[in-house]
Amino acid sequence: MKVRILYIGRNKEILQTILRLLNKDERWKAEGASDDEEAIELFHRHKFDIILLGPGLEKESENKLRALFKFHNPDIIIIQHYGGGSGLLNNELLRAISSFGKN
Repeated sequence: MKVRILYIGRNKEILQTILRLLNKDERWKAEGASDDEEAIELFHRHKFDIILLGPGLEKESENKLRALFKFHNPDIIIIQHYGGGSGLLNNELLRAISSFGKN
């Protein structure tokens, strides 16, 4: 079973790059959004295991999204991704996956 990831990032080029990197790996199935409304719609339409917050999110938006996602799914894992290439991204996801059921 693939881990479902929702990536939220403001920069559309970075968003497409992250989605391409994630979906290249057979372990993940990723979708992405560049604005809050799209992210919320995707969240309600699909069951995600991990929310990946990209750089550039305004603090108010980040706080709103975190609260909404945790309210609807207290077990959802939310990761702040600051960039740094596919190796760092892969490590962040593997560390998050290893914590399933521990939060």
